[in-house]
Amino acid sequence: MAGRNGRTVRDLRRANRTAVLQRLYFDGPLSRFELGPATGLSSGSISNVVADLVGDGLVEEAGSVDSDGGRPRTLLRVAPGSGHLIGVDVGETRVRIELFDLTLTELARAERPLEQRRYEVEGIVGHIRGGIAEVLAVAGVAPERLLGVGIGVPGIVERTAERGAVVHGQTIGWDAVPLEALLREGSELPGTVPYFIDNGAKTLGQAEMWFGGGRGARNAVVVLFGSGVGACLVTPEVEHGRAVEWGHLTVRVRGRRCRCGALGCLEAYAGAEALLDRWREEGGRPPRDADEETALTAMLAAAYPADGGAPDPVALAVLEETAEYLGAGLSDLINLFQPERILIGGWAGLQLGTRFLPAVRRHARSYALRHPAEKVTVDLGRLGPDAVTVGAAILPLADFFARGGRRPEPAPTGPTPVWRTVLEERATH
Repeated sequence: MAGRNGRTVRDLRRANRTAVLQRLYFDGPLSRFELGPATGLSSGSISNVVADLVGDGLVEEAGSVDSDGGRPRTLLRVAPGSGHLIGVDVGETRVRIELFDLTLTELARAERPLEQRRYEVEGIVGHIRGGIAEVLAVAGVAPERLLGVGIGVPGIVERTAERGAVVHGQTIGWDAVPLEALLREGSELPGTVPYFIDNGAKTLGQAEMWFGGGRGARNAVVVLFGSGVGACLVTPEVEHGRAVEWGHLTVRVRGRRCRCGALGCLEAYAGAEALLDRWREEGGRPPRDADEETALTAMLAAAYPADGGAPDPVALAVLEETAEYLGAGLSDLINLFQPERILIGGWAGLQLGTRFLPAVRRHARSYALRHPAEKVTVDLGRLGPDAVTVGAAILPLADFFARGGRRPEPAPTGPTPVWRTVLEERATH
């Protein structure tokens, strides 16, 4: 039966379960007494919801605390083993698959290197399938225990009723690839296990906003700086967060050709692949047959010798120019969206950050309008190189919260965009 606002009793119960689960997840352990003011629910509602969640195995006791003159109060927490999540990062040099318990503690991981950046669709699908099977076997977790598989990919993700998530990855040669449908074909996972596929920069942003440097911010941009460049925009107007193809902003007319085919993109100057190419073109000598991460480490060592010796002038000049390009690119984000925070993540962003960040900040402020530039902070992300994988796992976790802790229904066509809603709930407490 629906009330005047159209909400049914079932909707109300689900919302109450969601409120209690979220508060215990982010602020627990908490007592029943503390859950009342934290959620706005009555003591009777708290008792009923907690009893349901304990009965479902989602909530468990976690010790007790003394009360003022009364009996000790039992503390409650979300049961870590009550559900499992998988996060996948389809990266530039490898596909990383991680299995987590419900509290996002890593239980197992698998990595599949990409030889010479080969993005053949069937190969990527095979890596994901094989990695999922491997981490489940290592941890001894039955596929039926999964709440979902979250996947971060390069490119634009479109959701269709017929084929689920479709990926348009121009820089990796993917044109309308029905990744979700391909993963489901011949999958050994039960049909009730959903796939949640989104842009990798957005999953990075989700991780930083939930658990990292974005906590508490309502207006933020999280930048993914790797072989390529991307960003996730979070504002009150874009309530679910949005991946923006920031790397394909034109920074130089008739400039270098980008991987996307256009001329003068930011990625053609500031992405790690382009940075190393520019070093090589100017006479630099990256290690032979080294992957990008190793080559970038060598470039940094050449530009900033640990022994205090003379720096490689070519490496130093290319890095300094790259810092200016990045700062100019950030200034566009500052002028357009006026964020309160900008966070730089991704393996290359974190690797270069200790040397790059002061110069990037300086250039960003010099190119941006003074008023918004005075209000923004530019920092490194806090979650390390695994943040994309963690953010991917947050996709099924947020869906689980939105369902009030109920397991997924069969054959979903895409993720429920609820992670921003959960974030806003946290910000009010």
